[in-house]
Amino acid sequence: MFEFKLPDLGEGIHEGEILRWHVQPGDTIAEDAPLVDVETDKAAVTIPSPRAGRVVSVVGKPGDVVHVGQVIAVIEDAAGAPASASPAALPPGPAAGAPAGRTTPPAAPASPASPAATPPPASLPGPVPAAPATRRLARELGVPLAEVTPTGPGGRVTADDVRRFAERRAAGPAAAPPPAAPPAEPGTAAPGPSEELAHAEFAAHAACTIPLLDIEPLPDFTPFGPVEREPLRSIRRKVARKMVTSSILVPHVAHMDEADVTLLEEFRREERERRRGQPGEHLTLLAFAVRAVVAALRDAPAFNASVDPLREEILYKKFYNIGIAVDSGRGLVVPVIRGADRKTIVQIAEAIEDLARRGREGKLEVEDLRGGTFTITNVGPLGGTALIPIINYPETAILGMGRVQERPVVRDGQIVIRRILPLTLAFDHRVADGADAARFVNTLTRLLSDPRELLMQT
Repeated sequence: MFEFKLPDLGEGIHEGEILRWHVQPGDTIAEDAPLVDVETDKAAVTIPSPRAGRVVSVVGKPGDVVHVGQVIAVIEDAAGAPASASPAALPPGPAAGAPAGRTTPPAAPASPASPAATPPPASLPGPVPAAPATRRLARELGVPLAEVTPTGPGGRVTADDVRRFAERRAAGPAAAPPPAAPPAEPGTAAPGPSEELAHAEFAAHAACTIPLLDIEPLPDFTPFGPVEREPLRSIRRKVARKMVTSSILVPHVAHMDEADVTLLEEFRREERERRRGQPGEHLTLLAFAVRAVVAALRDAPAFNASVDPLREEILYKKFYNIGIAVDSGRGLVVPVIRGADRKTIVQIAEAIEDLARRGREGKLEVEDLRGGTFTITNVGPLGGTALIPIINYPETAILGMGRVQERPVVRDGQIVIRRILPLTLAFDHRVADGADAARFVNTLTRLLSDPRELLMQT
């Protein structure tokens, strides 16, 4: 019997929600045939079967959350020979949604010099008990939780356990384990002199040290009428976490303006008709906006940056990967157009069409969602005159596009009907001021109002 465990699905992914099983117990499956669809907080992936044979059992039903390293299926080999279950075995070839070329080697035998005093047995099922803040701390320090000796109640790994493990590893195998430190008093600094420890300490405790923040439990609404509960999972949970992080850590400011896109819309519609059945037939206003944003970012690098609050530095990115917000049906995803500054408007339009389609179908890969430097969210096709978007952390700005409407405006003393596009730039006030935002949006409105000038941008 082969016990198949949920493989590593990508960097920073520790669990996934089962969407659909392609087989049932008793079915025969071929090697590399689809086994199960799993949705992580980054993308939906289809995991193929690593073996051919008869499916003896599966673990979990659609909607259940399974963890990396957890047995999710038992397969009887077609040849009938027993097979050992590798705790980190990946199926041949990366699963759809996993970074290309990513493999997970089998776990190495424990070394006598291992910093952990008593590593838990490799056959221990399920995840290591630890709070989310402790897991974040472990990821920051590169500490494998499975090798940390737990001292918390019920075998739970605590933040102090992770710190002691990291300190012993940094000191070398000869260092004697220090005695357990007493819990720190509220408000005192965490142990550890290194910048790495300070960074991890900040990440682990940022959510619980905000003055006056007191999250109260929801009241019971059932006396007032029927209610329905839905778990906050996968992509929707990831969106919730990022939005809370952004709204708490980033001082948002919004600058609003309007662009007269009458000439641009005429040009775009003519080109769509001319290119029918050819590349560029799906030419959208968003494609022109991406080109305009790249041009404006060259003169406003603060909006193509990230803030490092621990080093007190601003990281200016010299590349232009523009994210576009897509409604996937299961939550908002932001796939990235890489190297947007090196693409033509037609190529940008094709990339938008491809990413939006795969986003709706749940076929985006993890790499499609990484490396963005600036985000555009366009609610115009859905309606709404304007919006104030939340910055896609750790970026420093996001552009919101509203619905293009015909409106009467004054031009040269005459009232004329023009097509007007509302724009909102939400930006991080730590890196830019209102004047910077005004100049940036002025550039956008100028380029979007004159397609000839926009097409001259390279």
